[in-house]
Amino acid sequence: MKREAAEILKDALALPTEARAALAGSLLESLDTEVDEDAEAAWATEVNRRVAELDSGAVKTIPWAEVRRRLAAR
Repeated sequence: MKREAAEILKDALALPTEARAALAGSLLESLDTEVDEDAEAAWATEVNRRVAELDSGAVKTIPWAEVRRRLAAR
């Protein structure tokens, strides 16, 4: 018997934050049927650049709650 999408969503929304994020990532990943090697390489370069900025102290992180507050104030 198949569960309705609304019921699955209700159950998913009851999960802890990290579990919801992992589930969302898995669902999005399941939609990618083809790999664009150029895009993957570009993302890897960007991720490495950002990690280097964090490691060097050139940029600082801010809490997600602060990001949401700033976005809501726009």
